Amino acid sequence: MEFLALKDFLDMKSGQYNCPDFIPNDPVCIPHAYSLKQDIEITGFFAAILAWGQRRTIINKCRELFSRMDNDPYQFVLHHSEQDLKSLLGFKHRTFNDTDLLYFMAFLQQHYQQSASLETAFLPPGDDLLPGYNGLDQFRREAAYLSAPIENNGEYASAACLLSDRELQIPRIEKALNYFRAYFFSLPDFPRRTIKHISSPLQKSTCKRLNMFLRWMVRKDDKGVDFGIWRSLRPADLICPCDVHVDRVARKLGLISRRQTDWRTAVELTAELQRFDPHDPVKYDFALFGLGIEEKF
Repeated sequence: MEFLALKDFLDMKSGQYNCPDFIPNDPVCIPHAYSLKQDIEITGFFAAILAWGQRRTIINKCRELFSRMDNDPYQFVLHHSEQDLKSLLGFKHRTFNDTDLLYFMAFLQQHYQQSASLETAFLPPGDDLLPGYNGLDQFRREAAYLSAPIENNGEYASAACLLSDRELQIPRIEKALNYFRAYFFSLPDFPRRTIKHISSPLQKSTCKRLNMFLRWMVRKDDKGVDFGIWRSLRPADLICPCDVHVDRVARKLGLISRRQTDWRTAVELTAELQRFDPHDPVKYDFALFGLGIEEKF
């Protein structure tokens, strides 16, 4: 399509799917059942991590998980005892099992004991911290730099993965995702099997689940789907979640030329979407995903 025709088409489809009717049948409905910021973060994080397979199955598994926490996830995360954790045993969704879940709970408890928001887990030490969080800087620096052997000596940028230097927001989100993985696995004796559930650009992953979670937390408009409760990252910083539906439709529309699907593919797609809206390129995720899963485009 010509540029203007494609932009008009994607704007129309984004408007069609970025609406309240989208919520009930998508995993984003899980955090929408809560009003407390921390509950939204925790339930949104798990809903994104468990986003494998049929959407209805994902939603049902998330509801099962939070029912095991008495539907009070933040309080459960913050104050659970060893006895309380028994209610989580036996949970499983595809390759995510209770071993992974128990480590997730340990990390979240440790983090929320230090910070009032999961947002700071995506802010490398020295990045623009939110007011009131500066005291975390040394704590998070030590955690990620000294206690995470799975990463490369605390280096959060993987320059080989970058498309170009002209989009300054891309290095920032890449550093945020690489930092989060290092920080997430900073607790001693983390299960090696759990590593596969948190991806990063250093593994050349598209980071689809984390990018979707960040979209939920960072984007805010008047449509009511995304929450926009985080302020350190901007919508312009985000990378489009690149799942099989988005990848297929984007290739058909000529938005991806790279043969394989990896981190650079997600960056390439986002750079193309920035041509249509440099301030909010990821809003077109609604169009590409909707075209793929609803219309079999």
